[in-house]
Amino acid sequence: MADLRNNFVGIKSPNPFWLASAPPTDKAYNVERAFKAGWGGVVWKTLGEDPPVVNVNGPRYGAIWGGDRRLLGFNNIELITDRPLQLNLQEIKQVKMDWPDRALVVSIMVPCNEDSWKAILPLVEETGADGIELNFGCPHGMSERGMGAAVGQVPEYVEMVVRWCKQYTRMPVITKLTPNITDIRKPARGAMAGGTDAVSLINTINSITSVNLDSFSPEPSIDGKGSHGGYCGPAVKPIALSMVSEIARDPETYGLPISGIGGITTWRDAAEFMALGAGNVQVCTAAMTYGFKIVEELIEGLSNWMDEKGYTSLDDFTGRAVRNVSDWQYLNLNYVTKAKIDQDLCIKCGRCHIACEDTSHQAITKEKDGVRHFEVMDDACVGCNLCVNVCPVEDCITMVQLPAGALDERTGLMVDGSYANWTTHPNNPTRVVPAVEPAE
Repeated sequence: MADLRNNFVGIKSPNPFWLASAPPTDKAYNVERAFKAGWGGVVWKTLGEDPPVVNVNGPRYGAIWGGDRRLLGFNNIELITDRPLQLNLQEIKQVKMDWPDRALVVSIMVPCNEDSWKAILPLVEETGADGIELNFGCPHGMSERGMGAAVGQVPEYVEMVVRWCKQYTRMPVITKLTPNITDIRKPARGAMAGGTDAVSLINTINSITSVNLDSFSPEPSIDGKGSHGGYCGPAVKPIALSMVSEIARDPETYGLPISGIGGITTWRDAAEFMALGAGNVQVCTAAMTYGFKIVEELIEGLSNWMDEKGYTSLDDFTGRAVRNVSDWQYLNLNYVTKAKIDQDLCIKCGRCHIACEDTSHQAITKEKDGVRHFEVMDDACVGCNLCVNVCPVEDCITMVQLPAGALDERTGLMVDGSYANWTTHPNNPTRVVPAVEPAE
């Protein structure tokens, strides 16, 4: 049976599933319920200086739903903990004593000056917590005060604060990065230069999810006004995966431990993050949507998949996808595919045809001999796979690779089995032309 035990920068937990710093980890009651449900660790909701912040007393969340009312994206305008610092510290200490086998990391956000960090770090260390997470990601409320994303967007600030923390605490330091930046590698490099033990990402994305067209106020609305907040949930997963992969394959941050965050809802999501280099994962929106017991599905699903694949430990597949992430210019231009429709599975809905006809390459028929019939025309198909993605029937449409030597009816050329990319393509004005020895 697969061994899910996790060791992330020396912080041990029975499985790689941690709850992210957020409302579900705000107090002992929630954290204890999470541990009883089976979560391997938690990152305690972000602590700050006293007096504590003040949160709004009205709606704090906005949402984007799918057609079946399934939650796709979540917007949050809640700030860091609004409970007194000493109360949080007391509860952290007690929970860690009661649950010594679980990971307990404390998220921290204080003003960007050395004295503030120097003062709070020993207080957290005294609780016996396993590590700290520096919240450089919060995009709302705190960033306007020079904290959160306001620090995370400046690599030099990231490096500076990490250095302070490494100087004033023995605990492992995890630096939480903001996605609200052009190049995620730069703050990661700053954190690494400062000596961070790991990075975690992504934090939430700056957003307004909707506008009430009666009151003309952004949602959630507080007395007729709304504010930008942090966007999370399944919709942000592709952005998070990309950013995790950028850090994992960057030569300057290669080997830097990563805690993956962003839209993780299923065991498969978790496995994908770990395949792209994450040493563990943090979950929030899924727990807020389905409750803490969702971790049972995460554990069972990951364990079963690992058993099927023959993986005995998390290390067996962690990072295995990183080598397959490439810049576009290095993709093989001689790789040719065509879409194929399984007529036995086809329900004749026509979505593939209309998508291709209206927005793509007019490569799918709509009738044959006067009867509805959807079939791919190889002489027009570019292999884009739009039809696969809009088809409501799983595996009804598949992409089939043409073998070397086969005729591509669209181009009239034989498929070349050799590798070729954009860097040497004749249409590339900056192509690399192989050197030719001068004739004697």
